[in-house]
Amino acid sequence: MKKKAIVNDTPICRVRMQAISDAMSILSGKWKFHILGTLIEGSKLGFMDLLREVDGIGTKMLSKELQDLEVNQLISRTVMNTKPVTVKYAITENGKSLQPIIDELAKWGISYRKSVFNNKS
Repeated sequence: MKKKAIVNDTPICRVRMQAISDAMSILSGKWKFHILGTLIEGSKLGFMDLLREVDGIGTKMLSKELQDLEVNQLISRTVMNTKPVTVKYAITENGKSLQPIIDELAKWGISYRKSVFNNKS
């Protein structure tokens, strides 16, 4: 019989691991941080504005990611009473709370790129 690996199974550890799992589930994917970062830096943006800003994303994927972010209350979607109908997306307070994390990821990414690409012969 194989022994099970011993891990820290305290209630605090379980809560922490569940929280990490929840965060990763909500924020997973190639595009969510880019969309959130764009909306944090900008004000309300339309779909086509986001499509131009998020380099490489397609319309279907942007639509799906925006829906996911809205369901998770990280962005809001406002339908404007115009002809044709205009939709604007904005960061919510929950979304704004990710700014320090996005800032730290950007700092890490800059540092990482320098260490990897500047050290190559």
